[in-house]
Amino acid sequence: MLVVGPSGAGKDTLLDLVRAACADDSSVVFPKRVVTREASSFEDNESISPADFAQAMTRGAFAVHWQAHGLYYGLPCSIVDDIRASRTVVANVSRTVIAGCRETFAHVTVVSVTAPPDVLAARLAGRARSSDGKLDDRLLRTVPDAAFDVVINNVGRAEDHASELLRVIKG
Repeated sequence: MLVVGPSGAGKDTLLDLVRAACADDSSVVFPKRVVTREASSFEDNESISPADFAQAMTRGAFAVHWQAHGLYYGLPCSIVDDIRASRTVVANVSRTVIAGCRETFAHVTVVSVTAPPDVLAARLAGRARSSDGKLDDRLLRTVPDAAFDVVINNVGRAEDHASELLRVIKG
């Protein structure tokens, strides 16, 4: 399952809540993304230098990888084993990798988490994370022709929207 959406939509917040709800369910896996930025309290990622990322990519360490906002992101190859073992893999990815994932993996569900522009702007400004780059660039980024199976308008209580995401995961 791919969880996508614009910066500030609350994807990581919802995923944190859903991860906690699935803590005792080994059939649902939340792989840790590898990202070329320092770790922060806003996301559960493995931090890596750009040079180390490039070496890992050359070694074939990532099942899926992409670039966005001047950073590199990847999901480890271990997700392939999880998929083969019929586990549900839930990952926050870029909308740009949807088509490739649909070509590579069977049974891909795409959940778009979104919010109105003013909410996105307020959330991004509240992060005050220098590695996010220019706020306007993040807000103006669009990805054409992305196909979503479910859309969650993440305005209101995060717990309510996490329950909505959990229902999709549990199918």
